[in-house]
Amino acid sequence: MNTPAVLRRDPAVAAAVVVLWLLLALFVVYPMATLLGRVLVDKDGFSLAGIVTVLTDRHQVRAFWNSLALGALVGVGGTVIGFVFAFTAARGRLPRWLLTAIDAAVLLPLVSPPFTTAIAMIFSFGPRGLITYELLGLKGVTVYGLPSTLFSEILTYFPIAYLTLRPLLAAIDSNLEGMALSLGASRWRVFRTVTLPLCVPGLANAFLLLFAASLADFATPLILAGNQFPVLPTQAYLQITGMFDLRGGAALSLVLLVPALAVFLLQRYWVGRRHYVTVTGKGAGQTPFDSISPVVRVVLLAACALVAAAILYFYALLLYASLVVALGANHAFTLQHYRVIFTEGLKVIRDTLIIAGFAMPLGGLYGILLGYLVTRKQFVGRRTMEMVSMVNYALPGTIVGIAYLIAFNDPPLALTGGALIIVACYVFRYSPTGIRATVALLQQIDRSLEEASASLGAGSGQTFRRVTLPLIAPAFFAGLGVVFIRSMTAISATIFLVSLSWTLITVRILEDMTELALGPAAAFSVFVIVVVFVVVSGLSALLMRLRTPMAGAAARSLLGG
Repeated sequence: MNTPAVLRRDPAVAAAVVVLWLLLALFVVYPMATLLGRVLVDKDGFSLAGIVTVLTDRHQVRAFWNSLALGALVGVGGTVIGFVFAFTAARGRLPRWLLTAIDAAVLLPLVSPPFTTAIAMIFSFGPRGLITYELLGLKGVTVYGLPSTLFSEILTYFPIAYLTLRPLLAAIDSNLEGMALSLGASRWRVFRTVTLPLCVPGLANAFLLLFAASLADFATPLILAGNQFPVLPTQAYLQITGMFDLRGGAALSLVLLVPALAVFLLQRYWVGRRHYVTVTGKGAGQTPFDSISPVVRVVLLAACALVAAAILYFYALLLYASLVVALGANHAFTLQHYRVIFTEGLKVIRDTLIIAGFAMPLGGLYGILLGYLVTRKQFVGRRTMEMVSMVNYALPGTIVGIAYLIAFNDPPLALTGGALIIVACYVFRYSPTGIRATVALLQQIDRSLEEASASLGAGSGQTFRRVTLPLIAPAFFAGLGVVFIRSMTAISATIFLVSLSWTLITVRILEDMTELALGPAAAFSVFVIVVVFVVVSGLSALLMRLRTPMAGAAARSLLGG
């Protein structure tokens, strides 16, 4: 049956497709088209001068390859660490208190501004660092370059891989692994031939998300990479803010769209070649499976403890900086920094909470609806819709912010300076996490469950609400959590969209850092972490009350057991 006939029979799906395409056209396609027009058209007409300048400048070419290398290393390293944590949590049979401790430590980088670990590294390993100078007595130490940038970005972004992979590992039917073990396979062979292949969709999704996150990050390289390791997002940001060359900065950032889309297409090709159904309407419940030996459990716990200890040290240093007069100079205890943020910074706190409060439910609903449609429904442009939905995430945040600034600065769509444009930026930039989680979970759910509902006379809307939605609730709540977290902590795109009327905590933190007001910046960061933990804990508790096969695992993936 052709697509128009299917949509005529299912008006709910047709309406959803039309609405989503209108939203994508307005908040993804239109800004990018406007930006392309600004880059490729000058007063004399069509011109490739901006792109040619990038491709012929040795410094910019070096920055391009540096960006690719950094993104690939962050993607691989972050996915490996995220998988180790997810596998340990899902298969290690750990006590609840230990799972809670591990999850809390892992999520700290995700619930704080992305440049927090970069600042902590400078205070620890810089020329006057607490470790390099105070503890080891080393002088003239430099912390800038690829190693520190890579370490900081992996530490910041690997929780995204953890959130993606843990629900998938929990959803794998342990009977499959148990049967392989009963046939004489070793634990290692079961892991290599059964468990790991079933995780391929999640691993590919995690790599894609981390690669894109690294390409989009300008704050960490801006602080840590320095002149030794230039990357294109930082070069674009400096081109715009330092040289006021909007067209040149946009051209620099646009170059990164090619590798980002290439990674996405490779991921779709790899995942599309295999079937990964593990949740069906058949069979009995899962039986316990001891997938790791005691020795391996100790090794995995030691690896997790080492990473968690590094994270806890960095954030303990952040908390300490918020409670002393001046870190490195006067360590007398004070609450003055918190008085500042709750008086002079009260407006920025209110603005941020309002914007995040609207972006969270909109982003969660958008993510599962689009993920469901592109995975389960057939319509013209289905794959194109999925690709378009990933564009804002794949692009560097600087280019998204500039595109929105150009597109929505003049009537009839003069939205810049208001809350709506910031909310839209968050929804269409960070909901791909929920989309990819939904797609990955639906690849594990047998279509016969929905087909049975349809055969009993239920419409697509009722089937989605009563059958599919409960099964993909973990993806919905993961999407809610990620959108709220990024709404509270993101800066790369929204730094171009704030105004005197509406501003954000992360922008205020960066301003405080540039003005060397470390204490208030640290206090703002601690406030953000506390608020996000409270909200995510509420989402986790709510999810635990839902009766879904993967609710418990997804709740723990948000914030500890």
